[in-house]
Amino acid sequence: MDIFCYIVSIALCAGGLTGCFLPVIPGAPLAMAGYLLLLFTPVAADMHWPTIMILGLLTLFTIVSDYVIPIFGVKWFGGTSYGRKGSMLGTLVGLFFMPWGLILGPFIGAFIGEIYGKADMRSAFQSGVGSLVGFLCGTFFKVAVTLAITIYVLLTIF
Repeated sequence: MDIFCYIVSIALCAGGLTGCFLPVIPGAPLAMAGYLLLLFTPVAADMHWPTIMILGLLTLFTIVSDYVIPIFGVKWFGGTSYGRKGSMLGTLVGLFFMPWGLILGPFIGAFIGEIYGKADMRSAFQSGVGSLVGFLCGTFFKVAVTLAITIYVLLTIF
């Protein structure tokens, strides 16, 4: 039974790493589930609660950051509230057009939001780029957290 849990835990981490690039699969939460599965095995004695709590908080932050960081990207690139609202709306609409909708939705939403707010094309494009940069930063963070969880799983098992 323990070997089965180890195999499933590693498979969940592999699925989590894949999920960082496929928006329909929750990357970090899947890897965290693999880490928590180890609590039911003899290696649980090697796991520390502060580590579990920190990884859990980072996992929660990755979920939130998928929706929030593109909005901050718009702000950092000089976008207005129209661009931020458009980015948020584009993210929500993009959920229905996976996977490209989740990538392009915030960009298009920020662009259209800025145009609606009477910004010129250059400012609107810059706001859209900010949203895209925010999305890429969020993806990088998600990969880093999922990779850290995967490393903890492998170090705990082996």
